[in-house]
Parts: sequence; C-alpha cells; structure tokens
Amino acid sequence: MFFFMIMSIPMSAGDKPKIKIGGALRFNYNYSDWKPDMRNRGGDFGFDMFRLNAKGTYKQLIFNAEYRFYPSSSGGSMLKTGWIGYRIDDTQQLQLGLTTVPFGILPYTANSYFFNIGYYLGLEDDADMGLKYMYKKGGWDFALAFFKNSDVLDFSNSGETNPNRYAYDIAGRNKEINQGNMQIAYHLGTSVKQEFGISAMVGGLYNLDTEKTGTHSAFALHYVLDYKHWNVKAQYTINRINPKCATSDDDRIVAVAAYGSPYNIAAKSDIYTIALAYDIPVNKGVLDNIRLYNDFSWMHKRADGFSDSYQNITGCLLSAGPVYTYIDYAMGKNQAWLGKDWTNGFAAGGPSDQWNVRFNMNVGYYF
Repeated sequence: MFFFMIMSIPMSAGDKPKIKIGGALRFNYNYSDWKPDMRNRGGDFGFDMFRLNAKGTYKQLIFNAEYRFYPSSSGGSMLKTGWIGYRIDDTQQLQLGLTTVPFGILPYTANSYFFNIGYYLGLEDDADMGLKYMYKKGGWDFALAFFKNSDVLDFSNSGETNPNRYAYDIAGRNKEINQGNMQIAYHLGTSVKQEFGISAMVGGLYNLDTEKTGTHSAFALHYVLDYKHWNVKAQYTINRINPKCATSDDDRIVAVAAYGSPYNIAAKSDIYTIALAYDIPVNKGVLDNIRLYNDFSWMHKRADGFSDSYQNITGCLLSAGPVYTYIDYAMGKNQAWLGKDWTNGFAAGGPSDQWNVRFNMNVGYYF
C-alpha cells in the first residue's frame, strides 16, 4: 500500500524537493567520583558528538535522517533515525525505515542530558526498522507500527546485534524481531495543558543458540502537565522479556547494547519515572532562558535476589540562542553509567552498592 501510494503521485518537471540541513556540535565535561584517576585529574573535558540532520519534502513525500559521530570509544558513527514518509492528508502520515518507536512520553521523559532509566533499557528515544502509521486530530494522537527488527548493521545469518548504535536494543544471543507497537495520547486544556497516554509493545525474541523465538513486551501509562512555567512528566512502565535461551544461560537477564558496548539488564522489571521542571525567562545579554529540573527514575526488578536500580538527576539547562548547556549533578545506584558495575548494575546489582555521583556539563551548538 505504501509503495503504490508513492507511485500514484503525479509528476511534473517543475516540482523540486525541498531540503533543510542542520546539526549539532557538543563538548562534555565529566567528573565521576568512582574513578580514582579522574578524581586526581579533576575530571575530563573533550569532544562529545557531532551530528548532521537532513529534512525534506517532495509533494506528499517526507524525508528525515539524522547521522551522529561519536568518539570510537562510544561506538563511532551511527544512524540515529532515517525514514521516508508519505503524508496522506493533514491528519495522517506513514513512515518507512529507521523510525522512532511510539512508546511512552515522546520524544523522551527526561529534561537532563542523561535521560531516565527507561532509555538505558531500550524503552525511550528508540528507533527500529519498520512501517509506522500516525494519526493526529483534535486532541487525539494515535500511532500504530510494525517493526521487522532493530536497526541491522550486519546481515550475516547468525551475527549478534552490533553494539555500535545510538539507542539500546536487546543484544547478545537474542535478537528483536516482528514487533508491534500501539500508542494513544489525548491532549486537553489551554492555560493548563495536560496529556494522558497509554502505550503497548509486543514482539518476538529470536535466540541464536536454540533457534527458538521467545517474546518481549512492554506497557506504559503516562501523564504530562504544563502550567505557566512548570512542567511535570510521569510514567509507569512494565517491561517483560522472556527469552528461549540455552539451559546453561540465566533467563532472568538479557544483554542490551549501544554506544559500542553491551551490558546486562533484568528481564522483568517495573519502571517508575517522575520529572519536574521550571522555566525562568531571562532575555538579558546572551542568555535567553534557564530551566531548572529534577528527574527521578526507579527500576524495580522482578527477580529474587536482584537489587533495584535508581537514578536522580538535578540540574539546569541554559539556553543562549543556538547554544544549549546542560549542567547536571547525576546520582545512581546499580546504574551502569553511574557506578562501578558496568556489566550487571541493571541486572542483579548489589544490595550494599552505594550511590555514586557524576558531575557533568555538556555544551552544544545546534544549527
């Protein structure tokens, strides 16, 4: 249907596509209290990311792509999103390719540079390969999608999911296949704006060892409030992964991968997220706005003997024209990116693990 819609567009010599190019350049300062050498150096400051964006239209066709360049230690270069769309009318469109998964609060639940725990489990700001239908009218947003698989970088018969990707996907000896997503959101209010939403995801999980297909599923309820300078985001997520793995493997954990390196997560968990922000308009000198925020998320693991994961980010975003600066005081417990245990922080964790702290400042020019 998508193909024939595209082919039915009338052509004329005078029609030309419209393309807009943009991007960003970011630098990052990082001081992590669990790294002795970094403490002795007083932290590290260096290149974070360079990205290119291309958006375009041609009659009813829409194009969108974002390619990112990270240091080799973070996975190097990668396609974040890239799709071809078809605008059916003012309320409906289709997207084909590496398109954003419609799940939870969009584009993401957090205010900070670090996102929330859902991102690190593959449930936030994710994109997969498939076809998505979107409908928007009045206060209603509806999305229905089918994803054949996550973004495939290796077409070999038995290759594991390549970790050089932006968003987390299930990896190791399991591969995401044939995933369906549905999301419904309703918006109301003018002076007090509210959004209520529900999301569902169900898909297959092919195991390279047993050659059997398990399942992975997730469900979420979310709420967003905007009142004057205040913004509140809240989400409850159920995540259930049931791999058909070899008997020697522990089916209570699965591997996920992004940024060039995998780690383990608990296969069954509930995630609670609450994010609060307050905007202070400045408009003096080069500074336009200050956003103060606190983002908290908790991963409650549904496995005996596993210790829960926590994350709290207190910080501010300074906006100065095209320059945005995130200043974050990030605290984590059993969190792979905020602590010593990279491999199993989001899996079994440790009951006596302490909170770790990372002070982070990210400066970016967006064009």
